[in-house]
Amino acid sequence: MNYLSDLGCAEQLISSVREEADKAFEFIHSQCFVQGKLHNVHLDDWQSQSYELAFIVARLSAASSLLKAARTSDGKTLASTDETGQESTNSSARFALAALLNSVRTISSVLGVLSSKSGTMGLSRKRLFDLWQGEKFVKLESSYAGPQKLAAFAQELLASGHTRLDFGLSEEQAMMRTTFERFTQEVVSPRAEAIHRQDLDVPEEIISAAAELGCFGTCIPERFGGLQPDDKPDSLSMIVVTEELSRGSLGAAGSLITRPEIAARALLAGGTAEQQQRWLPSLAAGETLCAISITEPNTGSDVASVSLRATRCEGGWQLNGGKTWCTFAGRSQLLVVLARTDPDPALGYRGLSLFLVEKPVCSGHAFDIKQDEGGSLSGRAIATLGYRGMHSYELAFDDFFVPDANLVGGEAGLGKGFYATMAGFAGGRIQTAARATGVMQAAFEAAMDYAGQRSTFGKTLAEYQLTQIKLAEMFLDISASRQFSYEVAELMDKGEGQMEASLVKLFSCRAAEQLTREAMQIHGGMGYAEEVAVSRYFVDARVLSIFEGAEEVLALKVIARSLIERAGRRGEQ
Repeated sequence: MNYLSDLGCAEQLISSVREEADKAFEFIHSQCFVQGKLHNVHLDDWQSQSYELAFIVARLSAASSLLKAARTSDGKTLASTDETGQESTNSSARFALAALLNSVRTISSVLGVLSSKSGTMGLSRKRLFDLWQGEKFVKLESSYAGPQKLAAFAQELLASGHTRLDFGLSEEQAMMRTTFERFTQEVVSPRAEAIHRQDLDVPEEIISAAAELGCFGTCIPERFGGLQPDDKPDSLSMIVVTEELSRGSLGAAGSLITRPEIAARALLAGGTAEQQQRWLPSLAAGETLCAISITEPNTGSDVASVSLRATRCEGGWQLNGGKTWCTFAGRSQLLVVLARTDPDPALGYRGLSLFLVEKPVCSGHAFDIKQDEGGSLSGRAIATLGYRGMHSYELAFDDFFVPDANLVGGEAGLGKGFYATMAGFAGGRIQTAARATGVMQAAFEAAMDYAGQRSTFGKTLAEYQLTQIKLAEMFLDISASRQFSYEVAELMDKGEGQMEASLVKLFSCRAAEQLTREAMQIHGGMGYAEEVAVSRYFVDARVLSIFEGAEEVLALKVIARSLIERAGRRGEQ
């Protein structure tokens, strides 16, 4: 096989299919552009197509990331492999083969969806058919499509014991991954099942040990005591750590650094120098644990509709209203709260400000805090299917006092809370993709082990073609998710990648749901038993598409709308 040539051909095809998706966005723009602007009412009439197209772009982007990485992983080794005309099991060849297998299944699936809905997306079915039946794709299909190809790939993985593709990490990042892999095995995993089954708090042993390793400072610059270099951001290290922690437990470890990461980005984007000096070193050291309080019972992902009120009083502000889904609120000493400081609802997000709310540590599933000033804050943990350990709380603020010094950005920060929040959430989305990858990796490894051990009808499960195909597809989805998150991390370090961060979250979280389902299926009846970890992976994965921007909101309001607007600008040129 000529891997280098085939990789280039696959990239061209991915690009051509993406052009068809862009044409669909242009068509939607033409239907919704009235009197010089996009109308939300008209856009709502195209939600189904927009939703589908957002996922298509996410899938194509993930496949493209894996292809690019494969081409640059070790070109010399690939070239020499091509010259021999023989199959190779070296790492570069395995990477290339995985990228090509994934690309062919992605292109085929996407073209199938676009063809079936071409009439409602303004696309030419003939053009789509020409891509599908063209010489380039037919040639790739003959080499990299079909159950036999996927089964053979899985057989090689099973024989070699390889459970992941390795590319793109520096020596320091690889060492960091090894460190947190060991931490997960020794500290997190032995406690994960008890935390989940008994709905316990994250134990101090995990928090203190994570703090000693610098876990909470992975997203905070060195000048504030964190691990991020001062001269350049390093989002990839944060991705690596998050993934390894999530392999052990999403609820007990994988999300430990999500909250300080969001808080740190918000403070770096909108906080005063004094606020940064006061809070960032403490967050980096794990001395102060924090929670993010944005969502409200009646607003969900509609951040602009936040209604919790912040009213001026002597020396500060009084908070009144409710919040929900505030994860880790009990154990945290600091809540980052988005509140409405201007009562005019017409201002939308421009009337919102961000506050740093201090509170004592509270264990258990409920708390009630009374202030000397007369205000109160109460919280109740919401019972959930999975994602246990950190607990997500409903909060009620009643004249709760916050000093002026804790308004993020000071007086200059009034009305700018939304922007600081969004700066935090961009990192939160890519981190959620890493959490999804970690959960997927754990589920895949469990499925591989079980398939190799469990015998039925005289053979192990791993000897059956259908199991092999499932394992191969799981491996491809994990690899695409990981490589896409690596690429987005690099973009974000350049001050780019906002759209890509949303795309990788969309792709990875949906993939995690499907993959953990298949891992449970391979386990059969035991997969449904709480005593087996794969059942925990399944219920944990389900939350990923909901938090840090619900799937529907992310697809329609962030991804699709942005791409529709971008398509309109192209049409004007």
